[in-house]
Amino acid sequence: MVAGTPSPSADGRSRSLADPFETLGLAPAFALDSGLLEQRHRELSRALHPDRYAGRPASERQQALGRAIEVNAAFRTLRDPVQRAEALLARSGHAASETDGARPDPGFLMDVMEQREALGDARRKRDLPAVRALGAGVRAREARVTAELGLLFSAEKPEYARISALLGELRYHRRFLDEAGAIEDDLDEVSS
Repeated sequence: MVAGTPSPSADGRSRSLADPFETLGLAPAFALDSGLLEQRHRELSRALHPDRYAGRPASERQQALGRAIEVNAAFRTLRDPVQRAEALLARSGHAASETDGARPDPGFLMDVMEQREALGDARRKRDLPAVRALGAGVRAREARVTAELGLLFSAEKPEYARISALLGELRYHRRFLDEAGAIEDDLDEVSS
């Protein structure tokens, strides 16, 4: 057993399979120190590296590989604000999936629709500066939502309905930014 790694249960699986905070040995919080997160991932990855288990029995090598996979999955989860918020909601017993969350505000949905129409227009016109400007605006909104989520999760009594609504908004922002990034890549490629 490697110090600092999750301990296996009787069936050989990690007890912290569903909890990325526990897997990485981090206190559950939305506002994570990214440097600490990366450091913890590196430490565990180094401790679980296959070279350290080269002369060990196959069962130990397999167990280390399983733990390394869990550590990598936990790192990916906690690095992403949407998945980190979902993990925190799941820890608290609240709905975390997109279909279980609060319905978005109609005004917000109208704004999203207008932004997507503007993005579509910019794409059709091959207007790269407009695509970038739309992306910058949504990134600023995403930053505000992320900051508010940090405050709400750190409150003594978190407002889970508000957290769920903001998480929905964050998902919309992420999808928009993914699409805007793909359009930027396409337009950059065409102009090159």
